[in-house]
Amino acid sequence: MKSLFRRDRGPAQDGDSRLEAERGRVLVEESREIVVVLDDDGRVVAASRRARELIDDLEDGSPPPAAVHRGSELAVPYEVGGRRETLVYLRDPGDMAAYEELRAGFTASVSHELRTPLARVLALLETATLPGSDRDALIEQAQAEVTQIGELIDDVLFLSELESGREVVALGSTPALPILREVAEGLSEQAARAGMTLAVEGDEDVELPLRPRMIRVLAQNLAENAIRYAGPGATFKLSLSRECDEAVFAGSDDGVGVNKDDLPRLFERFYRADRARASRGTGLGLAIVKHVVTAAGGTVEASGERGRGLTIRCAFTTP
Repeated sequence: MKSLFRRDRGPAQDGDSRLEAERGRVLVEESREIVVVLDDDGRVVAASRRARELIDDLEDGSPPPAAVHRGSELAVPYEVGGRRETLVYLRDPGDMAAYEELRAGFTASVSHELRTPLARVLALLETATLPGSDRDALIEQAQAEVTQIGELIDDVLFLSELESGREVVALGSTPALPILREVAEGLSEQAARAGMTLAVEGDEDVELPLRPRMIRVLAQNLAENAIRYAGPGATFKLSLSRECDEAVFAGSDDGVGVNKDDLPRLFERFYRADRARASRGTGLGLAIVKHVVTAAGGTVEASGERGRGLTIRCAFTTP
């Protein structure tokens, strides 16, 4: 693409220079972003209309308010006409407020989710000190609670990595069916203890735009969710297919299902459709599924109803 400012040409005519200067001014001022231009001494040279609306005391020729430096997302130094300047992009204060509210809510939710198993551990250990108590059984239960706490911490850290971008989701395409079979085999004993059957079916040629580890994360979270909640006698199936221009990966069971009103909220962090099961699982499995799928450009949806099972469908557009 050609530069708007034609840096690599010969001497320009005065008319062309004025045109380019005006073009640059309009580009900055009419930008929908919050943009401030600073000179080499840190004084304001120009600013977008949105920046002037949101930031008080933003005046040309003066140092910018502290909010400019505090809210900086990206600073781009450059040189034009022998002068050094810096293009500063800022965060929207409203976005930051929403982020802080979300973070505070998430922290409160994590604290609540940790307090519950910790309280049970404490109660079990106190009971174990009483005369005549079955200490071995109580300690075994306490160990199970500690394991659940560890799983919750692992899921919180993993979700945090996904949201911060440190965990890469998509690097090319991966044949998925062998990974689904591997996950089902690894969970077969756990499923048998829950009275469930696991199955895998699909097209060997279908690939998903995900790293192998991410496919494993999706399959394991969907399968473990079904093992916890589908109920004895249910069958859970991981499937892979191609539908028109989409590669579709799904996890479906024929178990107890959920109420239709709960379907849109299943992907929320710590949301449980059945409060009686609040002590089972970390409450983050389906939230992780949604984040992985959407980060790879896919869509995810839940369908089903009470008494008729649950299906989680993940779809990715293919070339």
